[in-house]
Amino acid sequence: MDDLILYIGNKNYSSWSFRPWIALTAAGISFEERLIQFDFPAGNPRIREVSPTGRVPILYHGAVRVWESLAIIEYAAELFPEAGLWPADRGARALARAVSLEMVSGFRALRGACPMNMRRPKGELVLPEGVMDDVARIETIWRELRAHSGGPFLFGDFCAADAMFAPVVNRFDIYNLIGNADTLGYMDAMKGHPAWGKWRKAALAEPWIVPEDEA
Repeated sequence: MDDLILYIGNKNYSSWSFRPWIALTAAGISFEERLIQFDFPAGNPRIREVSPTGRVPILYHGAVRVWESLAIIEYAAELFPEAGLWPADRGARALARAVSLEMVSGFRALRGACPMNMRRPKGELVLPEGVMDDVARIETIWRELRAHSGGPFLFGDFCAADAMFAPVVNRFDIYNLIGNADTLGYMDAMKGHPAWGKWRKAALAEPWIVPEDEA
């Protein structure tokens, strides 16, 4: 089988890169990581050399090119069905896909106001309208799924749905958006995962500052 190559952006900021990276890493799927440095306004024009959209992430697998975080995860799940990227139960798997797609298409107020930033000191922001509505909906998703599965992750074991919400955990944490004990418990489980720690360590070591990504 050809090797997987995952092109990503800066680990400190690139929330969409984080999602497939932590999914594949947590599942034990081997891949080569290639980081394209985004350290000036409007990203890096070099990304056009590897990505038809001019964005990261993008996965190379031989002649196959897959972009968009969730599509990358789905492709990897087909390649490695034994890796458990999605829950084994059909109903749980459908629900995991539903909340993952809700993450892709929704929560724009939160994502716009509170960018992912692994090295940002904790501190509150003046939040625009809609952010706390997004927070409340996400907390409901997490609470209901963990209550049904028993935790510690959304469907018991870490899966693709957790990967899709991983950047939100960072946002809730650094901007002090929540105080609910159940939400904090899920966040602790996520931040305690070895794959999370590996990404965060690399993010903190990056020297690049991108002013437009600093809230």
